[in-house]
Amino acid sequence: MKRFVALLALVPALLASVPPLADAAPPAGACTSAESAHSVIVPEPWAQQLFDPKRVWPRSTGSGVLVAVVDSGVDSDHPQLRAPGKVLPGRDFFYAGALPGNYDCVSHGTAVASIIAADPVAGVGFAGIAPGARILPVRITDRALNDGGEPQPIDPEAVGKGIRYAADQGAKVINLSLSGYRDLPAIRDAVRYAQSRDALIVAAAGNRQQDFAGSASFPAGYPGVLGVGSIDIAGARDDSSQIGGYVDVMAPGKSVVAATRAGGHDYWEGTSFATPFVAGTAALVRSAWPSLDAQQVAQRLTATAAVARGGAGSPAYGAGILDPYRAVTEGLSGAPAVLPAVAPQAVDVAAEREHAWWARTGSTAKLVAAALVLAILLAVLGTAVATRGRRRRWRAGRSAATPRTVAREEPPEEMFLFPPPAVERPQS
Repeated sequence: MKRFVALLALVPALLASVPPLADAAPPAGACTSAESAHSVIVPEPWAQQLFDPKRVWPRSTGSGVLVAVVDSGVDSDHPQLRAPGKVLPGRDFFYAGALPGNYDCVSHGTAVASIIAADPVAGVGFAGIAPGARILPVRITDRALNDGGEPQPIDPEAVGKGIRYAADQGAKVINLSLSGYRDLPAIRDAVRYAQSRDALIVAAAGNRQQDFAGSASFPAGYPGVLGVGSIDIAGARDDSSQIGGYVDVMAPGKSVVAATRAGGHDYWEGTSFATPFVAGTAALVRSAWPSLDAQQVAQRLTATAAVARGGAGSPAYGAGILDPYRAVTEGLSGAPAVLPAVAPQAVDVAAEREHAWWARTGSTAKLVAAALVLAILLAVLGTAVATRGRRRRWRAGRSAATPRTVAREEPPEEMFLFPPPAVERPQS
């Protein structure tokens, strides 16, 4: 009987050690060629080392902020995304019906969501920027999003509906890791609608610089949208990261680590994955500074960015490189303070003349003093020579020859870190 009672006492611990069953498996037939699982990447990625988000978390984790990921869905069963309430059911706008958006066939949306809000876990260096934020998955495609500039890589109507849905659900940050070079009314109008509901839109600048240099990029190019470019581990712009006036801020996007569907991690590249670093930081700011509206949050992110190689305000780097710690902690009121203009003062001619006279007088006095000191030294030396000459009656003198001795060469001294060998030790 005692053994039975002891076994019953162990049941709760055993149940707690069993991982929860997957409740975000793709609906039957939804994923025709789902991406397979990946292994876990243990070392701390370079982007997390650069931003060191743990410094910010005592002040803000993004708690209370809902971030919409308009993408390929989000696998809410990933070990770093499965905390209760972290990933909401969301909505699928790709398939007809009332399917949720908390599943993913290709990992793109899962990777984006994890950069924003993945929980830290023991033994894994990767974690999201704002682990306290909640994710609203809005599924608008069943394949990896292509921000290579195709005219309509996905259905713009689905994107527009997804943005409007996110705004209606109360998302204060909307991540759009997609881009194109056409101004599509369905997306433009949806962006305006979300902005009217105080949602900050963060969008990828695009990865088509070599073929579309200087071209437009949407939705990053819409007014009020925060456009994000990509840098590498050296802080240089990724060669393919788009250049233009719509680039507002830069973030890591070259070989960055993020989660994949069905567990594990992978390395990702492109402005699509630089964008969630900015969206996650926006969640940190909105949580720490709840009185700021969306545009004040955007201004804060750009005002606190670190100056990049292109200088502040360049079309390649925008305001510079994102700095989550400064964005949260600096005591700005939403926008950088404007310094008052410097009023030129009238020159006092009389005072300037007096200053110049004293400067010249001081230089002259220094030269006279140096000459006097030199004359005194020469006089003392002359007196000593004359006295010695009179004593010797001005006869020449010769110093006594020193005896010649042959110096015996000695070996250089040695210092031993350890006691010398026995044959070299002094005999006692």
